[in-house]
This record gives sequence, C-alpha cells and structure tokens, in this order.
Amino acid sequence: MSRVYIDCRECPSDVACSVALSADSESELLEAAVQHAIAVHQHTDSPELRTQLQTMFHAGTPPLDRARGA
Repeated sequence: MSRVYIDCRECPSDVACSVALSADSESELLEAAVQHAIAVHQHTDSPELRTQLQTMFHAGTPPLDRARGA
C-alpha cells in the first residue's frame, strides 16, 4: 500500500499554511484534510469541498522543500 498526501503549500492562502498531511488511504486522508480545512481555514464541510480536496491528492509523501504555491 502506498501513501497519499495533500500539501497546503500548493494553495494560495491568507494563512500561509505549511501543513502537509499523509495517510495510507484516500478515505483517511480526506477525513483529515476536511478537519484541517474546517479548523484552520474556516471552510464548511460540503461535497464540493471534499471534491476539491481530492483533486489535490498525490501519491507518495510530501517533499520537504516545496515552495509555497509551487
């Protein structure tokens, strides 16, 4: 089983968030990403949010040296 991740540094944000989350499954990652989006970025849980987050998933683990917005 390979890891999947999402990296906030890929998205423009007023918060300048540098959090990257990874998990062993897309469903686990999605739940963690939704909770992060709600708690830190003040998003509301919705099907649209979940779909948008899933488009940002990558296989593997986040790189250590990713620049913001890269």
